[in-house]
Amino acid sequence: MTPGSPLAISSLVFTDGPEPTLEIAGHVVGAQESSGGAGPGTASLAGARVALVGHRQELSAAVKLQPGDDRVAWRSSIPLLASRWGAPMLPAPSGRYRLELLGVDVAAHTPGPNAASLRQALPPARLYTNLFAIFASVDADGTVSVEIAPPLTDDERGAAQQARLEAAYRQSPAPLANAVFFESFYGQNASCNPLAIDREFAATRPDVLRYWSVADASVVVPEGSIALIDGSAEWWRIRGSARLLVVNDWLRKRYRRRRGQKVLQTWHGTPLKRIALTRPGLRPRAAIATLLECSRWDFLLAQNPYSAKIFRSAYAFLGAPWQEGYPRNDVLATGDAAALRTKLGIAEGVTVILYAPTWRDDAPNDVDQLDVAAFSRELGPGFVTLIRGHSRSLRGGSDVHASNVIDVTSYPDTSDLFLVADALVTDYSSVMFDYSVTGKPIYFYTPDLDHYRDEIRGFYFDLLAVSPGPVVRGADELVAQLRNPEAATSTYATRYAAWQKRFNPRDDGTAAARVVARILGTGLLDPK
Repeated sequence: MTPGSPLAISSLVFTDGPEPTLEIAGHVVGAQESSGGAGPGTASLAGARVALVGHRQELSAAVKLQPGDDRVAWRSSIPLLASRWGAPMLPAPSGRYRLELLGVDVAAHTPGPNAASLRQALPPARLYTNLFAIFASVDADGTVSVEIAPPLTDDERGAAQQARLEAAYRQSPAPLANAVFFESFYGQNASCNPLAIDREFAATRPDVLRYWSVADASVVVPEGSIALIDGSAEWWRIRGSARLLVVNDWLRKRYRRRRGQKVLQTWHGTPLKRIALTRPGLRPRAAIATLLECSRWDFLLAQNPYSAKIFRSAYAFLGAPWQEGYPRNDVLATGDAAALRTKLGIAEGVTVILYAPTWRDDAPNDVDQLDVAAFSRELGPGFVTLIRGHSRSLRGGSDVHASNVIDVTSYPDTSDLFLVADALVTDYSSVMFDYSVTGKPIYFYTPDLDHYRDEIRGFYFDLLAVSPGPVVRGADELVAQLRNPEAATSTYATRYAAWQKRFNPRDDGTAAARVVARILGTGLLDPK
C-alpha cells in the first residue's frame, strides 16, 4: 500500500484456481470497535477500492470492513485476470503495478506500518502456468508493488537459460514445418500487416499452421492460431522450424537463417520522417546493426512505389520490394464501423476524432502533445476524442482519463480505429498514409514542426507543400478547423486526390490476398 494509507496490511496471498486473485487483509489504522458501529476512521473508507495500478491497466476490488472485538479488520480480493476491449479474461500486461488505495484522501490519515513489517506479509513468488509469473515487493518508503511477468518456467527465465535455448536453436537439425511465425511490434499485440496476412491464410490455406510471437499472455491472437510466449522453449523451437516468418519490425533476438526458411518484412508504415540509414546523425554501430538486420529479410513489402524507393535506400535492400498495398488497410473496405463503435463504448451520433501522434526520440513516453483533456473540453458536447499513442509508448506512459476522451493506445489494432473515426488528427505519423484510404478529413497538429523536422528526424518531402489537410500549430486553430470540416474538405480536395494517387494506389481491400498469393507462388509452403 502507498505510504500514508489508513489500511495496515497483515497478509497478502496469491490464490489458486482458474481465476487467480490477490487476497489482501489487514486492519484499519486507529479504528476501534464501538457499540455504535465500526468506530472512528472508517466512514471515509465507504466506497474505497484497493488497486494494482500499472501504466495502462488497473486491477481493483472493493474494500470490505469487518468489525471485530478490538479493532476493525478489512480485506480485499483483487482479480488478476481482466477483460479489455471485449477480449476474454486475460492477464494484465507485464510490468510493475503499485498497490494503491483509491477513493480516499490518503494524506489525511496516519501512515501504516513500515517497510520492514510489510515485507513479512509478502507472499512467495509464483508461476501461474500459461498465464503469468508474479512477484510482490516493498520499496524503502513502504510502497507495495507487484511485478507481473511472462509465464516462463525456471528452465526458461533469465539470461543463462535464454543463452542455453538460443544455443539449442542455432544448432537444431529439426526439419522445417509447414507453418508461419507471425510477430507484430515485438509481440506487444497481434496487429498491422501480419494480422491481415494471418486472416488471409486462415481463409485460403487453413492447413498451414499459424503461430504468433507474443510478449506475454495478455496478447490476444487470431482464432485458430497458436500463441508463443517470447523466450519460451516452444517459441525458440517454432522460430527455428517455421518455413516463413512474417514480421513488421526488427527480428531483435539473433536470427539463424536456415536453408529453406524465409522472412517477409512487412514494415509498419509509409515514412515521412527519415528512417534507418538515412536518419540524421546515425552512428556507425547503429548503421552496422541496420545492415545486419535487413540482410535477414528475403521479401520486403511496400505500400506504394514511393515507399519502395525509400526502403531500398534506407535499408540497402537489394531485392525488389513487393508493391501490393498494405494488407492492414483491407479492413477499411470490409470492416463493420458500427460494431466497432459499440465495442469501444462510443455513443451514437457523436463525432469521433482520432488523435494519433508519432513518438518523440527525445521523449518516447510523451504521447499527449495536444493535451486532449483540454482539447475535448474546448470541442464541447457532440465530440469524443480517441487518443492513440505510438507502439513504442505502449509499455510506458499512462492512459489519459478525461471527459469525452477514450485512450486507445492499448487497443490491439489501429486499423479498426480508422474505421470508427470521422476525422484524424496526427503530426508526423505514418497513419496519415493509411487513413487517407478512407477519404475522411485529416488534420495535422504540429506545434514542434521546425524542431522535429530540422533537429530530431528530418523529412523525405515537404509536408506543408502537399498535405491533404490543414497543418496547424495551435490547439485553438485546430478546434476551429474541426468544427467546420466542410471547409477543409473542399479546400484540400485536389491535394487529397493527388495524395491518394501517390500513396494509396493499391489499397483496394485485397492487398492481403495478393501478398499471400505471392508467398504461395514462391513454393515455400507445401501445397494442399
